[in-house]
Amino acid sequence: QVQLVESGGGLVQAGGSLRLSCAASGRTFSSYAMGWFRQAPGKEREFVAAISWRGVNTYYANSVKGRFTIPRDNAKNTVYLQMNSLKPEDTAVYYCAAGPAPLTLSHEYDYWGQGTQVTVSS
Repeated sequence: QVQLVESGGGLVQAGGSLRLSCAASGRTFSSYAMGWFRQAPGKEREFVAAISWRGVNTYYANSVKGRFTIPRDNAKNTVYLQMNSLKPEDTAVYYCAAGPAPLTLSHEYDYWGQGTQVTVSS
């Protein structure tokens, strides 16, 4: 069992940066791939980024490639989402998730956090 708690969301102007954190409970964090997803009002949840359990492989949605990174610190049981050059269209609730592989489909993940709101003003 893994419990995930996101933090770091907030209001930022376009062009700014935010770093989201996802703290995991349990001693098996390092054995899970981690992903970030987001959901804007009236839209489906979409993949943002994922990282393999050792942090060797990372994957990004085309919409965030070059602007977002997804580092993880297994010693701290934490995965991050560093978001730079933010745009108004990045506004959404951001969720972290844990699963067996760094996949892009939400149903492939077993555990989810409660989400944190990110709002980017123009």
